[in-house]
Amino acid sequence: MHELSIVTHVAKTLDELAEENHLEKIGSVTLQVGEVSGIVTDYFIDCWNYFKRKDPLIEEAELKLEEIKAVTFCEDCKQEYETVRYGRICPYCHSEHTYLVTGNECIIKEIEAEERKEEKKETCE
Repeated sequence: MHELSIVTHVAKTLDELAEENHLEKIGSVTLQVGEVSGIVTDYFIDCWNYFKRKDPLIEEAELKLEEIKAVTFCEDCKQEYETVRYGRICPYCHSEHTYLVTGNECIIKEIEAEERKEEKKETCE
C-alpha cells in the first residue's frame, strides 16, 4: 500500500507551504488524482484520516479528490483517446506507438487555509 507514503509526502508539502505562507490551519485540500495513477482512493482516504490525527496543521482538513481522466496520444495518427477504454493500442489506426498524456498524476490543486495571526507588539511610552 503506497497510499500512506503519498499522504505523508502531501502532508510534508502542506507543512512547507504553511511555513512559507504563514498558515495556521488548513481547512481543506483538493487533490487531483489520475485515473491510472495506481492510487486506490478508498485506501488513500483511510490513510489521510489516519495521518491527519498526527498533524495539527491538517487535523481538521477535509480531503477533496478530483479524478483526472487518462488520455493517450498516438504518435502515428496524432489522435488522443481514452486510455482506460482502449489501452495502449490506438482505436483509430491500431498503432502501438502511443504514450500517456494525462492520468498518472497526483496534484495538489487547491488549499483552503487560515493565516497565522501575527502577534502585535505593543509599546508603552
